[in-house]
Amino acid sequence: MRVAFAGTPQFAVPTLLALQGSQHELVGVLTQPDRPRGRGRHLSPSPVKAALRPGVPLAQPSSLRSPEEQAELIAWRPDVLVVVAYGLILPRAVLDIPRFGCVNVHASLLPRWRGAAPVERALLAGDTTTGVTIMLMDEGLDTGPILLQREVAIDPSDTGTSLRARLAGIGAPLLLEALPGLAAGTTSPRPQPSEGITYARKLEKSEALIDWSRPAVEIERRVRGLESWRVAETTSPDPRTGVPERLLVHSARVAPDTILAREAHVLPGTVVATDGRHEEGYIRVQCGAGCLDLLALQRPGGQRMAAALFTRGPRALTKSMVLGGAA
Repeated sequence: MRVAFAGTPQFAVPTLLALQGSQHELVGVLTQPDRPRGRGRHLSPSPVKAALRPGVPLAQPSSLRSPEEQAELIAWRPDVLVVVAYGLILPRAVLDIPRFGCVNVHASLLPRWRGAAPVERALLAGDTTTGVTIMLMDEGLDTGPILLQREVAIDPSDTGTSLRARLAGIGAPLLLEALPGLAAGTTSPRPQPSEGITYARKLEKSEALIDWSRPAVEIERRVRGLESWRVAETTSPDPRTGVPERLLVHSARVAPDTILAREAHVLPGTVVATDGRHEEGYIRVQCGAGCLDLLALQRPGGQRMAAALFTRGPRALTKSMVLGGAA
């Protein structure tokens, strides 16, 4: 098949590499324009552009709404357009260009978690399973008929990074499995179920702020689920001035035997215990239900360090301190 590809982030790279090494003819690649990244804000290519082998045609339109922006894709004459986290809306005119349509690799078991952030939403919700869906695209938000699905168990230690990488590795061969049946007409697309629909809305910066009144199990999922996008954060009072300062929480665990416990007189966000004697020490914080052990922390401008190191020195986090005050 003549295959065009549209994708942008690292999640799309395994599928691109699989297509480049397959029997299919990769006739062209769409990815988003180079963006300023890093502290220097230098223009950098997308991971897909960086992974593209020499000689494959590349286009980086800012949208695909106008005939001029669609012209290059039309010139490639694709049988199918494979879309993986491209980041741009495909209008009807684009969906109609390939003769077999546009095929999407989506990181959930549709219709659960349609939308922009399926990996993070699955982790935040405490889902125990997720998966990959290969579907034919229509004009709706991840509403097209399903070609293939593969279920994946979510490990209790999974982060947004680890789960996304695993799903990307599964999505690539699953896409190659789906394409021959699509071309031969032996794969029958099936409509998505009308029940079980949920939406993975776009992540917002405010979601990274820890609300200590929530249960410890929920906060721990937030720390793991958001780490690839924006590190969870709280504030801690500077012992010298009392002024709250930002505190980034890279890693945490639910404290043993505290899942449902909370002393009525202890304010959520209160440091109730610390262990700085061992490298694997912790800072234990009271939550709305249970306690959370902070394991790896960082102050803005500083380095990520083991929590045990934050129990020492003039800016140490000590018992009875209350985290989460206004910064």
